[in-house]
Amino acid sequence: MQNRFYRRSKYIWLSTTHWKRRLIFWGGAVCVGTIAVLFAVAAAYANAVFHDLIAVSPYLPLIVSPLGLALVVAITRKYFPGSQGSGIPQTIAALKISDAAARQSVLSLKIAAGKVFMLVLALLSGASAGREGPTVQVGASIMHALGKWGSFSRVDAERSLILAGGAAGVAAAFNTPLAGIVFAIEEMSRSFEERTSGAVLTAIIVAGMASLAMLGNYTYFGHTNDSLGFSQGWYYVLICGLTGGIMGGIFSLTLLNAGKMLPEKAGAFMKEKPIHFAALCGLVLALIGILSGSSTYGTGYTEAKHILEGTANIPQDYGILKMLATIVSYLSGIPGGIFAPSLAIGAGLGSNLTSLFSDAPQGAMATLGMVAYFSGAVQAPITAFVIVMEMTDNHEMTIPLMTTSVIAYAVSRIVCPTPLYKTMASSFLATANRKELDHP
Repeated sequence: MQNRFYRRSKYIWLSTTHWKRRLIFWGGAVCVGTIAVLFAVAAAYANAVFHDLIAVSPYLPLIVSPLGLALVVAITRKYFPGSQGSGIPQTIAALKISDAAARQSVLSLKIAAGKVFMLVLALLSGASAGREGPTVQVGASIMHALGKWGSFSRVDAERSLILAGGAAGVAAAFNTPLAGIVFAIEEMSRSFEERTSGAVLTAIIVAGMASLAMLGNYTYFGHTNDSLGFSQGWYYVLICGLTGGIMGGIFSLTLLNAGKMLPEKAGAFMKEKPIHFAALCGLVLALIGILSGSSTYGTGYTEAKHILEGTANIPQDYGILKMLATIVSYLSGIPGGIFAPSLAIGAGLGSNLTSLFSDAPQGAMATLGMVAYFSGAVQAPITAFVIVMEMTDNHEMTIPLMTTSVIAYAVSRIVCPTPLYKTMASSFLATANRKELDHP
């Protein structure tokens, strides 16, 4: 048996097919990391351009945002169908689609290109959206396309490529390789296939290393030294967990049931006139922006960093208004994610809770608010904890962050029993299955 194992191992390691597939994983990971970095730079530039615009007049978004969002939706629907929304539900659905043509409707290089360019245009229009979810779909699309060169005949092997690409996108987008690994396990795949997990993990690490090599080892939200003492820390953890879980659950419930919540005529208008509806969403987005002092536009990275470090005066109603702006942006039908806006919303809610307690450290409360709301919105508590811990570089808050994330997750499940991404993925999967039946 030992000789047979040795011969089999020797055959695998000397096989050109084996190394070809490994090179596709590694090369694809480098591509995903590189594109994620370029995407991040483009998104930051778009944010900066829009803020230069509102520096001229805070009322310009009343024209720019409706026209911009309508243009994005029109181009997306005509030239890049399948690129709307976050991108994570599409990627999760692709893991379960066996038909190649149906999978192509949610993962392709064309969709990846549309995702990048349309989100940048949406940010230029002031949309409250993130690039992390879209980077997941972009990464999965790149790896899926490269898989055609590697003779990946088994369905499980093709799925491992999609899983690796999506998780590598998270690792590179957040500059946090560990978060990519956790996200792959917790959110995108409930179990690893033993024979491909090593390749998937390696691809995620390589993508993270590519991001680190180009951007350096930095944290998006800066750093805070604030921590919590044991005597009152448990109380703050409980308050933040409950608040974040409730608000995150309401956020998810709204996105999943918006069509039912809207009045009948408004719901019909949303479905029958999507471009006009996007323009209306742009107008609402601009009004929210004016009420917030122009703080709710864009990804929310800058505002969250200011709240965390206490370096700027952010409006007290920022958390709620940012939440409304993100809901409106998502419902407009543009390509765009909720990761970064959710973290910003959580920071805003944490800041609100700080004002209720005179001895509560703002940095610590903002961090707890971030992990609580994010966990409540996406219902992935381990991913939420790891992302916030890595992105704020505050390991003294490890236990409070973990506990807050779990509490928020449990509370959110009561408010919104069906997880956001899983429910949306089921919708994409049902659509793909119908297409497969129509075109066998």
